[in-house]
Amino acid sequence: MWKQLLSKIPRKSSKSDTSSGSLRGHGGSNGVPRGDGNQIQRTSSGNVLPSRATTVKRTASAIFPSSVVTSIEPLLTFKDVPAAEKQNLFLSKLSLCSVIFDFSDLNKNSEKEMKRQALLDLIDYVDSGTSKFTELIISSSCRMFAANLFRAFPPNNRTSTSSGETDEEEPMFDPAWPHLQLVYDLLLKFIESSSFDAKIGKKYVDHSFIVKLLDLFDSEDPRERDCLKTILHRIYGKFMVHRPFIRKAVNNVFYRFVFETDKHNGIAELLEVFGSVISGFALPLKEEHKIFLTKALLPLHKPKTLGVYLQQLTYCVTQFVEKEPKLANGVIKGLLKYWPITSSQKEVMFLSELEEVLEATNMVDLQDCVVPLFQRISLCVTNSHFQVAERALFLWNNDHVISLVSQNRQAIMPLIFPALERNIQCHWNQAVLNLTQNVKKMLSEMDPELYLACERRHEEDEENRKATEERRRMVWEHLETIASFQSVTGNTPVLVRPTITPSITAVIS
Repeated sequence: MWKQLLSKIPRKSSKSDTSSGSLRGHGGSNGVPRGDGNQIQRTSSGNVLPSRATTVKRTASAIFPSSVVTSIEPLLTFKDVPAAEKQNLFLSKLSLCSVIFDFSDLNKNSEKEMKRQALLDLIDYVDSGTSKFTELIISSSCRMFAANLFRAFPPNNRTSTSSGETDEEEPMFDPAWPHLQLVYDLLLKFIESSSFDAKIGKKYVDHSFIVKLLDLFDSEDPRERDCLKTILHRIYGKFMVHRPFIRKAVNNVFYRFVFETDKHNGIAELLEVFGSVISGFALPLKEEHKIFLTKALLPLHKPKTLGVYLQQLTYCVTQFVEKEPKLANGVIKGLLKYWPITSSQKEVMFLSELEEVLEATNMVDLQDCVVPLFQRISLCVTNSHFQVAERALFLWNNDHVISLVSQNRQAIMPLIFPALERNIQCHWNQAVLNLTQNVKKMLSEMDPELYLACERRHEEDEENRKATEERRRMVWEHLETIASFQSVTGNTPVLVRPTITPSITAVIS
């Protein structure tokens, strides 16, 4: 019985055999393993088994030095080897999985399936948590992750001019996803595993590894970005020593997006990660975190693709305001600074975010920005685009906003009343007119005396405006009359008034 068991374990080869049979895998190009003409055999149970000639040749890789690569057959399962050999089998499977395939090439399907099965075996073994990961296992695993994941994306020739909440163009899917997904799953389980020692792992999941991982967020494949989002969150939680660097690196991604490229596919996912990070900030907030709010988050309102990540950005901003309400003043001033003047769609988004910020604060923290804030709201109320006007008037349906207005109505009502009157006289949309009437009624019930004072003041302002327009008209008529009696000499400009031709019926009569 022992002889039969030992006969199933292949003998270790010499170093010369191992080096001569190395696989040609690499991390930056589409390399494929060379089988040298040897055929892959299958058992009756469907498992893929190599011939004796390929037992050694498929185990080495350029990614792994000869001191790391072992001669254990990587296609064996972990159940088929004793516990003492499982680490060597793990390394052999990592070496096999470091080979990169070109998925645009329809050949090599058997080798691709062999790598896929090896990745599944690794995932199951890591998930079982049966043994502690040594430094050799951790370093070799990180090399395999780097070989498969860290790559240059092809240039994006598509142009996205939409500023809506979703991009109209179809997302691009990576053809290598069948392998990439398994590598991401393995990386996630590897980091989450209780067998993974963060003190050792921080030497290999280092700053360079993190920066390259962040670069992958620009992938056009939404499935890859979703995996990266979870992995980055786990790395941030696992490695406390790397947290300041991760925050700084993400800051740099945001800066590059806002001030240089104006293109990035993973802003929403990065903000989603940082939403949970911000919720864990301790109070009082550090100066570094406040700088992140003012220098990174608020400028993200500037790009035209705001709608793609608006929900995540709003959550991050409101998290800051809820933790420290005094920041609301700076947030609202930042929104007013980046307020869109020519984009009605973005203006509606700003009003939605503004409402959420106001819900998280009180009037005491808004004293410095009440006047410019409601001056902007009054301009939105009279906007000719009905969606902007509607969204601004919907603010008055929020009980918290009404409470804020009531507390400072002496400053707010004189700013809003003229806009409401202008709407009733000039606005073309019936829904906007109805909402305007409702807001007027609400203000009149809030403080009847102040409402009447604003009404009288508005009537006086209208009379003064009409008188000013009349005086201006009379002055121009007087100037035109004087100019008509002046003699024309040289190149003197002349105002030519159009002559009124009598109608044909008047001439006939």
